[in-house]
Amino acid sequence: MRHEHVSRESHHRMSIKNRFIFSLIATIPMLINMIGMPFGWMLPGGDWTSLILTSAIMLVSARPFLHSAWAAFKNHHANMDTLVAIGTTVAYLYSIYAMINHQGVFFESAAFIITFVLLGQVLEEKMRHNASSAVEKLLDLQAKEATVVHNDQFIKIPLSEVKVGDIIQVKPGEKVAVDGLITEGSTTVDESMVTGESMPITKNVGDQVIGSTINKNGTFLFQAEKVGSETMLAQIVEMVKKAQTSRAPIQKTTDQVSNVFVPLVLILAIITFVAWDVIIGGTAEQATMFAVSVVVIACPCALGLATPTALMVGTGRSAKMGVLIKNGEVLEAADNIQTVVFDKTGTITNGTPVVTDIIGSPQEILGLASSLEADSEHPLADAIMTKAQEKKIKSQAVTDFQAIAGKGVTGRVNGELVKVGNEKMFSGQLLGSEIQNQIDLLQDEAKTVVIVGTDTAVRGLIAIQDAPKPSSAKAIKVLKKQGLKTVMLTGDHQRVADAIAKQVGIDQVVAGVMPEDKAKKVQELEQNGPVAFVGDGINDAPALTIANVGIAMGAGTDIAIESGGIVLVKNDLWGVVEALELSKKTFNRIKLNLFGHLSIMQLASQSLLDFLWGSG
Repeated sequence: MRHEHVSRESHHRMSIKNRFIFSLIATIPMLINMIGMPFGWMLPGGDWTSLILTSAIMLVSARPFLHSAWAAFKNHHANMDTLVAIGTTVAYLYSIYAMINHQGVFFESAAFIITFVLLGQVLEEKMRHNASSAVEKLLDLQAKEATVVHNDQFIKIPLSEVKVGDIIQVKPGEKVAVDGLITEGSTTVDESMVTGESMPITKNVGDQVIGSTINKNGTFLFQAEKVGSETMLAQIVEMVKKAQTSRAPIQKTTDQVSNVFVPLVLILAIITFVAWDVIIGGTAEQATMFAVSVVVIACPCALGLATPTALMVGTGRSAKMGVLIKNGEVLEAADNIQTVVFDKTGTITNGTPVVTDIIGSPQEILGLASSLEADSEHPLADAIMTKAQEKKIKSQAVTDFQAIAGKGVTGRVNGELVKVGNEKMFSGQLLGSEIQNQIDLLQDEAKTVVIVGTDTAVRGLIAIQDAPKPSSAKAIKVLKKQGLKTVMLTGDHQRVADAIAKQVGIDQVVAGVMPEDKAKKVQELEQNGPVAFVGDGINDAPALTIANVGIAMGAGTDIAIESGGIVLVKNDLWGVVEALELSKKTFNRIKLNLFGHLSIMQLASQSLLDFLWGSG
C-alpha cells in the first residue's frame, strides 16, 4: 500500500511538472510576440498561431483547473481554481469570437495565467516531496545488522532477524541495534540524537541502551528487549507520520477571499455589460469586450499573481538572510505565534562540551590534565585537549597510565603521580573548604567538574559545560519584548536545564522530556495559543512537525531540517527573530495585496455606479 501511495504521489508530481513544461513551451512564442510587437515584429501566423498554442494549453494544461472549478461550483464554493477557470475560459472563448470579428484578442492572457499558476504548483509539490522524505531518513538511521551471540559464537545477522531476548555485542564506534539492557561490560554512549542529552552517558551492567545510538568506547553485551516497531526510533518514525497526516491543511487566504471576490467580479462584469448594452447604448460586441476585460484583468491577475509575487519576494529576501521559508502555510501560521519553544542541546547551546572555568594556574592545570587525557577515551577529554591547544600548552610524557571506570585517569608525569577525575577519584583525600566551595558553586551552575591533583594535594579544577551560543540570550530577550512567551523543552536533567535557562532568560523550563513526549508537550502548549518550536536533533522531528511553526537549525540533522517549516542556515538563534519577523511581514504584504485589489474593485464599482447615475 505504501508503495502504491508513493507511486500515486510521484505520478501526480510528474503530471504537474509535465503540464507546466508543456504550457511554458507553448507560451514562450506568445511572450516573444508581445516583446516584438512594438518593434514591428509579429508571430508567424498571427492570431491563428496564438489560437493553436492557447488551445493546446487549455486542452492539456488547464483541464484539471476546469474540473476543480466545476466541482467547487457544484458544492456552491469558489476557490483559486474557480478564478483561473473563469478568467482563462472567458478570455479564450471571447478571443475566438473577437478574432472572427477582427477585434483584439486575449489569448496570451489565458496562456500566461495557466503557466504562472502551474509554476507555483510545481514549487509546492517539490516542497511537499522533501517533507515526505523525512520519515525515510529516520529509518536510514537504524543499524543494518547486529552481532548476535549464538552457541558461544558471534554471528552477524540482518536487523530484521533480531528477536527479543537475543544477546547482542556492540563494539566501539558501532550503532546499538535495538533497545535493550546491558548484561556485560561498560562504556559511554552518545544518545544526543535521541534523548537530547549533550554529554555521552556512562553505561554499566543493568543500564538501558537505545537503538541507533552510538557506542563511543568499550565493548559490551546487551539483551534485546524491544525490536521492530517497538523500538524508540520506530515510535519516533510513527509519531512523525501521524503528525504529518493528522494536521488539517490550512485554508489558503486566497481561497477565503475568493468566496467573496469571485461573485463580486462576476456581478461587476454583468453590471458593466448591462451598462454598455442597455444604458449607454453601445453595441453587443462593445459590451461583451468590456465585461470580459473586467473578468480577465480582475480575477486571475489580482489573486493569482498578488500572492505568489509577495511570497517570491519575501522568501527570496529571507534566503539572503539565511532563513529558508518552505511554504506559504508557514507564513500564515507565523503571523499568530504566541509561544516559542526551544530545544536545549545544539539549539540554545553549542551542542558540544567546552571548558568554561579553570581554577588554579591554567598552564599547570591544563598541562597535567591534557597530558593524561591525551591517552584517555573519556568523552570530556576532547574538551580539555581543545582548551590546551587553544592555550598552546603541550602535553608531557606519561608513564603508568591507568583508566579507572567511573572515576577518571591516573599516570606519572615527571615521576609524580597525577590524578584527573571526579570526586570519587579523590575520596579519602581532604579537598579543603575552599576547593569544596568552588566545586559546589560550579556544580550549582550545572557544570561538570574535573579535579586535577596528586596523592597529596589538589592542584586545581576544570569546569566543563555545553555552553549557550553567544546569540541565544539576545534573541530570547528580543522575542520576550515582542510579547512572546519562551519555553525550553529538553531531555536533559532539570538542574542543567535550569542553569542554562537562567543564563539566557527563558520564561519556563520543561526538563527530562523523552522524545515520545516532546510532541505531546508542544500540543499541550498549543492549547493556550499557536506555538513555534525550534530544534535541531532527530528527537525534535515529531515536535517540529506537530508545532504550528517548526523552525530547524541548519547545522542540525537532515530529519530535523526537513521536518521544520523554516530552516535557519546560520545555525544561530537570532535567525528565529528574523524568521518570525520576515514571515509576518511577508504574510501581511500578501493580505495587503489581496485586500488592496478588493479595494480597487470596490473603487471601480463605485466609479461605474457614479457613471451610471450621471448618465441617468
